[in-house]
Amino acid sequence: MRKALIIGNNDYHSSPLSCCVNDAHSLDEQLRRNADGSPNFNSKILTNVNYDDLLYHISELFKGNGDIALLYFSGHGMLTETGAEIIPIDFNIRHCGISMEKILKYVNSSYFKNRIVIFDCCYSGNMGDSSQQCSCSNASNISSLQSGVTILTACSTQEYSYETGSHGIFTNLLLEALRGGAANLRGEITPGAIYSFIDQSLGAWDQRPIFKTNVNSFCSVKRVAPPVSLDIIRKLPEYFPSIENQFPLDPSYEFTNSPDYCHATTEPYANPKHVSVFRDLQQLESVGLIKPISEEHMYFAAMNSKSCGLTALGIHYWFLAKKNLF
Repeated sequence: MRKALIIGNNDYHSSPLSCCVNDAHSLDEQLRRNADGSPNFNSKILTNVNYDDLLYHISELFKGNGDIALLYFSGHGMLTETGAEIIPIDFNIRHCGISMEKILKYVNSSYFKNRIVIFDCCYSGNMGDSSQQCSCSNASNISSLQSGVTILTACSTQEYSYETGSHGIFTNLLLEALRGGAANLRGEITPGAIYSFIDQSLGAWDQRPIFKTNVNSFCSVKRVAPPVSLDIIRKLPEYFPSIENQFPLDPSYEFTNSPDYCHATTEPYANPKHVSVFRDLQQLESVGLIKPISEEHMYFAAMNSKSCGLTALGIHYWFLAKKNLF
């Protein structure tokens, strides 16, 4: 079971926001299904939520057990003397906000195998810290995460989170990552890859995302179409019996080297079996898994009877294919 609680708050009595509800709806659209249309998260979307409903639904999210419980919040965050909080729309003296420390207790005590928290709000980098007394100079900055917990936030402990256009800056990049920007060659999108994608997209003077995790292995939060068929990647050990092997090429691998084409040809002429293999090799080269040897392009490697070999990334996927890990 994979469930997600997606929250967006715009309608604050003071300092209303403009993008958070749109953030929530767009994220829900990206998480409900994988790119092939198969079900992904069973998600619940809440907008403009008051204190009681916010606290209730967060506590309910982490009850039970399953594969992934994901919490997303877009709205206001604030610092108090006792720590950082996310803010409901009925913010007042009686109901301030919900402390990140309280939310962390729900997260840490949950029986879900993976618990993922994504906050797009000011001061969100405080989520997961063992002490939430962020305004104090001697506050602890040590994360306290139980196994299986991952936290991804829009900014650091003392930073603001900004909106731009129709989305928050952070959530806009999060959506791009989920559309495939953070996918690996197997089409899997993990929390670590999402963070890396967002981190590389923001400059040194921008708000800085924070990533905290305590996991043995990353889970996939969404699947998209891989850039190369997995069946082709699985052929790496077939084409390269060992990682040191080079695959010998000759003109028979190039399909245009045939009398059917009006240009100079050379023997050996195109062989249908070789042409099929070469198409696989060209796709593997297009995603950086192999490279031509002593030539700049695969075409010339074939026409000049050179070879191709595995790259460092190709060696990694060679081992995965050899061990039947995908």
